[in-house]
Amino acid sequence: MSESPLTSQGKLWEVALNVPLPDTFTYEASEDLKVQPGDPVKVPFGPKNRKVQGLVIGPTEAKESSKDFKTKTIAEKDPEKIPLSKMQIKWLQWISDYYVYPLGQVQQSVFPPLKKKSNRKSRKKDIVPDVEPITAPDLTDEQKSVLSEIDVKSSETYLLHGVTGSGKTEVYIEVIEQVIASGKKAMVLVPEISLTPQLVRRFAERFQDQIAVLHSHLTDREKTDQWWQIVEGDKKLLIGARSALFCPVPNLGVIVVDEEHETSFKQEEKLKYNARDVAIVRAKMEKCPIILGSATPSLESWQNAKEGKFKLLTLKNRVSNRPLPEVTIVNPREDRDEHNELPYWLSETLFKKLKNTFENSQQTALFLNRRGIAPNVQCYDCGFSYECPNCDISLTLHGKHHLVCHYCNYHERKSDECPDCKEGEPKAYGLGTEAVEKGILELFPEARVFRADRDEIQSREALEEMVRKMENSEIDFLIGTQMIAKGLDFKNLTLVGIIHADVAFNIPDFRASERGYQLCTQVSGRAGRHAVPGEVVIQTYKKEHPSLQAVKNHNYYQFVEEEAENRKLFHYPPFGKITSIRVSGLREQEVIEESQALANYLKQLIEKYDQLGGVQVLGPTPSPLTKIKNRFRYHLLIKAKDHQTINHIAKMADQFIRDQCKKTKCLIDVDPYTLL
Repeated sequence: MSESPLTSQGKLWEVALNVPLPDTFTYEASEDLKVQPGDPVKVPFGPKNRKVQGLVIGPTEAKESSKDFKTKTIAEKDPEKIPLSKMQIKWLQWISDYYVYPLGQVQQSVFPPLKKKSNRKSRKKDIVPDVEPITAPDLTDEQKSVLSEIDVKSSETYLLHGVTGSGKTEVYIEVIEQVIASGKKAMVLVPEISLTPQLVRRFAERFQDQIAVLHSHLTDREKTDQWWQIVEGDKKLLIGARSALFCPVPNLGVIVVDEEHETSFKQEEKLKYNARDVAIVRAKMEKCPIILGSATPSLESWQNAKEGKFKLLTLKNRVSNRPLPEVTIVNPREDRDEHNELPYWLSETLFKKLKNTFENSQQTALFLNRRGIAPNVQCYDCGFSYECPNCDISLTLHGKHHLVCHYCNYHERKSDECPDCKEGEPKAYGLGTEAVEKGILELFPEARVFRADRDEIQSREALEEMVRKMENSEIDFLIGTQMIAKGLDFKNLTLVGIIHADVAFNIPDFRASERGYQLCTQVSGRAGRHAVPGEVVIQTYKKEHPSLQAVKNHNYYQFVEEEAENRKLFHYPPFGKITSIRVSGLREQEVIEESQALANYLKQLIEKYDQLGGVQVLGPTPSPLTKIKNRFRYHLLIKAKDHQTINHIAKMADQFIRDQCKKTKCLIDVDPYTLL
């Protein structure tokens, strides 16, 4: 009886390589190299035998088609990487299969960016602050009830629906304490980097030096050091953004996904995965519970809870029975006093509340999801508009003369004379955070104003400084984009103004109403979280929009029931599955031809197989942003009743793309969060 490849060296192994190819490859292990499934290895690849990083998947046999070829030998095991478990391999294979993405490139996400050891000492502040420990606060009856429902020994998926300020974080902490006490480790995922400073400190007050942190604002050296501390060190809790999910935390006892509805959990380039969904699968395979927390759950999670796939837990009240903020909706065009010379974007109602809040030494947050002075600069004499030469979008004005494209970073100087007609003067129109900052400083010259957007906050230190100043009441007006919209908790912040709510609702996307509702609710939830009750003013030109009325009434159920009915009509998620394919290239005609060829192939495929009934292929059509970075973009949309069907179609599309689409780049996006 011959020896199995698993126990005998010199046999053949299936290896997933970090190359953009869907196949795994067969390699031989030399007699003196002991290889096991999960071993990170380096192997010769291609005609020049360059060394490529790979992961051993398991033993295999020679393929019939490869008998005339000499099998190459694994060069070495990678000493800078740890072996993965069979469960972790299975999880990576699921990701590769579900998102139709090469396994060899998926596995690369698991490992840290640099080698393990470094003698260099960072000059930056500690990632996890050294804070005084605090005792646990008294739990509310609702928190106690929720905790009694969570079994840390189960592999249940819990949806924790709690209004803003209801104490969801304390529930997470209590569960994590139980898990750590049992000898296991925990993971907390947050969608935005802006959430990490306060959250990390909150957890550090209870878990001290047991925390590791991973997110994109860390250097590669910091990421590597933090990775090893949770994987092989004595850290018990990992807090991070979506990429932290791939860290092979051993003996994992619970996963928490905070703000589970957030679109930031969806990666939009390369491996287009949703960290929430991938975390749910990991928890099932790890046989540990997962808690999805949100004040505004995604429709997908809400439907899963209704169908009994998730266990629903509810926190209906704020801690200490503090009231939710009073929400006022105004149309700034109608709500003006002609005797007051206010900026055109500021309503009389919001101005009076700004003035009152400032005079009472309390803090205000003003939210606008647009950077810069204005998103457009146009000549009113001839209609000329400054456009990016590389992208299908207007240039944004920053300062007096600085024009920038937020997609490709193209820069241009604004002239005082129209470059086209040579007579008119190009004027800024629209609104950005810089213009709001300028307007507030003119109205309140003595105020301390801080702008929080990607132009101002580009590092971990800058973010931590903003949080510190807000906590110490060194800021009167905080003006920002999504960076300030969620998760932050400031004791003296009592007024929130949403400058132009329509921005979120005017996006050509089936999720626009859901995103707009969630964003307005989350921003509103920053107000009045402590002793002084909060107020919110939402400025909009569509006061009767159903989603805004649901925000005003603090009624998630009102929103979700109406939105669900709209989704059902068109079989959009969660009542159907969709996959988009974006085709892009430098020549528009080539993009049109190859995207049309792909669409024709898929439509013929569907007609051929009657069992695929209910599948639709829509498009190709130009993307709403037709050109970015000199690449023209068209997209197709595949709709089906279930994932199995759409996954089969997506894999057939992937093969066609590899064989036929030679002049364009095609990206398959399973469960897309945006169709832009």
